[in-house]
Amino acid sequence: MTDNQAFDVIVVGSGAGALLAAIRASDAGLKALVVEKTALAGGTSAISGGGIWIPDNHDMPKAGLRDSLDVAFGYVKACAKGLASDDRVLAYVETARHMARYLTEIGVPYRCMPHYSDYYPHVQGSLPGGRTMDPIDFNAAKLGLEGLALMRPTNPGQLIFGRMNINAFQARTMLAREKKAKWMLMGIMARYFLDYPWRRKSRRDRRLTGGQALVGGLLTALRKRNIALSLNTPMESLITEGGRVTGVVVKKDGQTLRLQARKGVILGAGGFERNQEMRDQYLPKPTQQGWTATPPDANTGDTIRAGAAVGGQLHLMAHTWGVPTMEVPKEEKFRPVFVERSLPGCMVVNARGERFLNESGPYPEFQQAMFANHAKTGGGIPAWIVFDATFRANYPIGPLMPGSAVPDSRMRKSWLNTVYWKGETLEELAGHIGVDAAGLKASAARMTDFARTGKDLEFDRGGNVFDRYYGDVNVSPNPNLAPIAKGPFYAMKLYPGDIGTKGGLLTDRDARVLDGAGKVIEGLYCIGNNSASVMGPAYPGAGSTLGPAMTFGYRAIAAMQGKPIALERTDLLAPAWQLEAVA
Repeated sequence: MTDNQAFDVIVVGSGAGALLAAIRASDAGLKALVVEKTALAGGTSAISGGGIWIPDNHDMPKAGLRDSLDVAFGYVKACAKGLASDDRVLAYVETARHMARYLTEIGVPYRCMPHYSDYYPHVQGSLPGGRTMDPIDFNAAKLGLEGLALMRPTNPGQLIFGRMNINAFQARTMLAREKKAKWMLMGIMARYFLDYPWRRKSRRDRRLTGGQALVGGLLTALRKRNIALSLNTPMESLITEGGRVTGVVVKKDGQTLRLQARKGVILGAGGFERNQEMRDQYLPKPTQQGWTATPPDANTGDTIRAGAAVGGQLHLMAHTWGVPTMEVPKEEKFRPVFVERSLPGCMVVNARGERFLNESGPYPEFQQAMFANHAKTGGGIPAWIVFDATFRANYPIGPLMPGSAVPDSRMRKSWLNTVYWKGETLEELAGHIGVDAAGLKASAARMTDFARTGKDLEFDRGGNVFDRYYGDVNVSPNPNLAPIAKGPFYAMKLYPGDIGTKGGLLTDRDARVLDGAGKVIEGLYCIGNNSASVMGPAYPGAGSTLGPAMTFGYRAIAAMQGKPIALERTDLLAPAWQLEAVA
């Protein structure tokens, strides 16, 4: 890579959306370059679950499921609450299924999750399963050891015993304690430990799942096409000529290089969650970059600021993809707590010892409930997830394996009163964590009563199909509720973290960046978390980040070719003047 070198397309960032766009560009006959500021490729996508939310996808009929574009459009439109234009929502809903088929064509196949519900079962147009897709396991040997070494490793929380990958189907089977769970675990362990040829070469599992399978597959496709990937290459600014973006200024090996982009620049470099100054400026308080679950060396809003510097309009800057997180010593980032809080026998309380949310609900709403309760009581941040000895014996949570496998006596001594707190009684536990003892006892007593009847009279936990997905199938009448009554009792600290910000540069349906007047900035495209989310303030279903990132990358390349993908169902759109008002 040399100064003033020219490419057709320059992609900034190396997450799923960025890599997909580069691959699509190459398949369209365009010369592409991917620049990544860190030493590892994959970004947040590589440490994610890898799911994509794809309405009316090609795998649904195989599972006996049906969907339609108009129903899906109505659902996303309702979720977006007027904060994303109708034509952009429609562009996503229509094109996502085509992008998913393209993933299969380039060697990154997906399958639908028939029983994984959309996140808002109460919203018209939601489905009880099928729209979320999980990547099929990928053999790392196809990428090769050299390529694997360049890919960001997954989170410790997504590995069994810190080594073995599991996919979303297996995770659900084990957490829900289905009958086949033990045999499945034995099979996973046997496969890993018997794979001597691979383990001699690398400690990382040959079988890639989730975000590792997605990024591993995309990097393999990238390498097959000989697409240039430049790591340790931060973008410093955009180059403009006559109001058009024509390239980027990057730093490489201590040198400043100007690179030309004949067709356009695609910004796909993540949000600003690791930039404390931007968090203080835009996000609800309190806010700490340390609470996020994304890589600490990335996502500092560089591309958002660069886009704004050439006139790009910012939108949704007060919103994040929220999730409760917890700190684990010696880990580089906080751990997200996606599913364990759905398991029966736990509750989340504030400093008063009071519950204030449905513990099994969608994680973005969980985070927002923490902010709301803290504003009301002053004691919602941090919150505490509390559970008893039965829960501790049966289920994992955060870095704690089930007590039946790893009892307290075998856990790291330094974790007591840092990762988890313990008391023989609820009163003793309350004293350790600084929570009102009377409130904690009353909350536990109510949860125990709710478990017996199967009805949570406070927050209706377990009252919908989404809640029950990660419940224990062996527990009745409600798989999300069990008594909190058997000592000793435990607590772990939760923060209002995130897996990225969702505000950024406002774009049109072809991912072209818009200026303050709503006009296209020629040559500048934006996808992923450095763009304002097409989902508005909501999270319609698992995969609502990666699905749009890749779909709008797919559409962006078509627009660059002068062959923009036309909308199919324009009859669903509001009048033009309403669309302009939203934009």
